Amino acid sequence: MIRSFLIVDDFLDDPMALREVARKLEYPVLEGQTNYPGRNASRRTLIDGLDQAVSSLVGEPLKPTPGTSHGKFRLTLGSDTGKAAVHIDPSHWSGIFYLSLPEHCRGGTDFYRHVPSGLDHAPYEPAHLEAAGLADMSEVGEKLLLADTNDPDKWERVMTIPMRFNRLVLFRPWLYHNAGPGFGDSFDNGRLIYPLFFDRAG
Repeated sequence: MIRSFLIVDDFLDDPMALREVARKLEYPVLEGQTNYPGRNASRRTLIDGLDQAVSSLVGEPLKPTPGTSHGKFRLTLGSDTGKAAVHIDPSHWSGIFYLSLPEHCRGGTDFYRHVPSGLDHAPYEPAHLEAAGLADMSEVGEKLLLADTNDPDKWERVMTIPMRFNRLVLFRPWLYHNAGPGFGDSFDNGRLIYPLFFDRAG
């Protein structure tokens, strides 16, 4: 039995305080087109007790995944573009904490089925590789995701977890997913999230 999703509403007692922390940071625009629309905050912001709280929610000890944007606020505006779309994450649990104000919330996080293979997740056992027409796990990135990420005919959206202010969404990173579209034209009305990526601890 695998727990795939967990949604917690009204996660923080004072989400506006965290939003104000995010407001004071810079969100540099990188040269050239990035993989995904939007830009990360210039530095990481860690929340006291968050790792322990999420570990308790999912029922196993977790630690931040190194080399990811864990704890870096991400701002995506309506004009932002990226090179890739549907993807998976290099972690054991992924999380998105929504911080856009209620009057601006739209979309959310979309989850997909890969039409050629019929899978809604990256292969993690031999039968999945066979369904996807892959020889081994090393081919998942190049022959499936890189080849198909931007081809809408290869993906069927199966679910959207809607954006809601102060909502924490935890999900398995091997599920095919993509952020909903950006919106707004400034920090005040844009798509603001706090991304989370966790490995198993111990």
